[in-house]
Amino acid sequence: MRKTPKSPGEKIVKDIKRATRKHYSSEEKIRIVLDGLRGDDSIVELCCREGISQGIYYKWSKDFMEAGKKRLAGDTVRAANADEVKELRREAKDIKEVVAEQTLELRLLKKA
Repeated sequence: MRKTPKSPGEKIVKDIKRATRKHYSSEEKIRIVLDGLRGDDSIVELCCREGISQGIYYKWSKDFMEAGKKRLAGDTVRAANADEVKELRREAKDIKEVVAEQTLELRLLKKA
């Protein structure tokens, strides 16, 4: 099956839709999935209210359940938090400085 080339107008509309699409944070996704699991409203009503498709809701729900399953099985690697990342970057910088100093000393000793 061959796709027909898109007109410049269609490309512009697609780019605008992509640029204006709402991006949901992980907290928002979790809240929406939990609302669906509570069952106060139907999934159709929930999706309409949140402005998402049912397919997106079910994908998020599946991802949520899979992540929970892995976590309960102890099958996850913990991600570093911001402070740990800053500390690791600071350590890496210090190590690079020491290596640079040692390299400079070695070069000076070789010349002598």
